[in-house]
Amino acid sequence: MSDAPRILVVDDEPNIRTTFSRALDLEGFVVETAEDAAGALGAIDGFAPHLVLLDLKLPDHDGLWVLEQLGDDPDRPPVVMMSGHGTLESAVKATRLGAKDFLEKPIQIDRLLLTVRNVLELDSLDKEVSVLRRTIVRRHGMVGDSPGLLRVLEAVRRAAPTKARVLITGESGVGKELVARAIHELSRRANGPFVKLNCAAIPENLVESELFGHERGAFTGADRRRLGRFERADGGTLFLDEVGEMPLVLQARLLRVLQEGELERVGGSATIPVDVRVIAATNRSLPDEVAAGRFREDLYYRLAVLPVDVPPLRSRMSDVPALASALLERSCSTHDLPPVEWTDEALRALMAHDWPGNVRELGNLVDRLAILARDGLIRGDDVRAALPGAATLTGSTIPEDGALYELLEAFERRIIEDRIARFEGNMTQAAADLGLERSHLYKKVRKLGIRRDD
Repeated sequence: MSDAPRILVVDDEPNIRTTFSRALDLEGFVVETAEDAAGALGAIDGFAPHLVLLDLKLPDHDGLWVLEQLGDDPDRPPVVMMSGHGTLESAVKATRLGAKDFLEKPIQIDRLLLTVRNVLELDSLDKEVSVLRRTIVRRHGMVGDSPGLLRVLEAVRRAAPTKARVLITGESGVGKELVARAIHELSRRANGPFVKLNCAAIPENLVESELFGHERGAFTGADRRRLGRFERADGGTLFLDEVGEMPLVLQARLLRVLQEGELERVGGSATIPVDVRVIAATNRSLPDEVAAGRFREDLYYRLAVLPVDVPPLRSRMSDVPALASALLERSCSTHDLPPVEWTDEALRALMAHDWPGNVRELGNLVDRLAILARDGLIRGDDVRAALPGAATLTGSTIPEDGALYELLEAFERRIIEDRIARFEGNMTQAAADLGLERSHLYKKVRKLGIRRDD
């Protein structure tokens, strides 16, 4: 079957069917016609058109009846109504039944072709959003219909087809990498590699080599040539997570690569061209970092061509029930568990929590509850017992007696241990959640004798 869009023209006047068919055919469309409502429904099933031009008045039934038969089937083609004696009432009813536009006869060919192209384009964009939402559900369970989430989906839809760099902002755990992957998968680079680098997870002295690669002998231990993330992402997308943690000296080199589209490996002199789309993410306010002198202003503007802000879970609490159910279904599948359901009380308990760790925290909690569920149900008491702070701050956690500083130290240890566990050992995210510099958190961990399971 041809890849050209298929158009079905439904009209009881032979001259109109012939005129429209010829005009559409000259524009490269594949056209089929029908003269009545029964023929239209048959052609929709057999021809599977991408768009239907449907006359309001037909010999057997009117066009509104055809729209009613199509119902709310998500796979129904978009419909443009046509009428030589239409009324405002007919146009309103057609719109309510799902028609995308309403053309009054006589219809100029230029107007017809413009409408066809616009409706096909809008339908294509709607399908992209549906693909994006399925991608999000499949990969992370980030579901819902809150205004905040819908704004993210719209921003991704607009960003994906372009070549522009994207800066994704938001708190730890909101799903910034998920958004980056969705942009990549909906872009023209979808068949290329998606390479990521967490700028906060790599020692400062190794970030340059990780980004740009190195030649043999470039430094102690460099026993062979190694390609950096930029070269590995050639033809695809490079995701720079926690870009706000990148040292200033490397920010200058990154800026040059973005400007010139070429790089030199560490210890090398050859210039290597790279074709890479960069998507960056941070949980910091880069304008504040720029003002403090910790981030280059020119690099910020290079990265933030298209900004996408992902809202925290607490600002879209209406999504929690659907999100928790999707995560629970995924958890049962991942861990080969029998189906488990939430009780209404359990969902209310989830919505009463403010989720400082966002979707990541909810996902970890759901995994734990799915494994420990009794009789295929998760109850309100199960949720409350698993939430942070459920255990008492007495007993073995904090001494029952002692000097004030000892009690405060024990309480501080408990809080830090809780944050490190919540963020799965990621010290950068734990420090950000506590409002501390990462180096300060490390000092406290050593001072308090806190053990980390790296």
